[in-house]
Amino acid sequence: MPSITDALPCPCQSGKPFDDCCAPLISGELPPETAEALMRSRYTAYTLRDEAYLLATCHPSTRPQSLDFASEPAPKWIGLQIRQFVQTGPDTAIVEFVARYRVGGRAQRLHETSRFKLSHGRWMYVDGDILE
Repeated sequence: MPSITDALPCPCQSGKPFDDCCAPLISGELPPETAEALMRSRYTAYTLRDEAYLLATCHPSTRPQSLDFASEPAPKWIGLQIRQFVQTGPDTAIVEFVARYRVGGRAQRLHETSRFKLSHGRWMYVDGDILE
């Protein structure tokens, strides 16, 4: 029997259903195959406020102790656009993206170039540069 989420589009805006896109990555069923797939799944985890997944996919060298999901009003994530994905080496990549969100009814955007590293066979978020 199909899951109720089968028909729901993935929040990462890949055009795929959530169950066929980010859900298996966030649940740990499958690892992200590329840094772009990790970026998309991390965006989706932000929409779900899944702190455990976000921390688990941060590289140990830059992983924070926790994320501040207690702030109110919570952002409502409303869109992701991948501008650029570049495999910069066999175990490094960058992803430039724009994530749109609302806080207290006001639209905002996060434009970042993120760095990723393949560590022990898994893509990890290292850090990023915020772009204006």
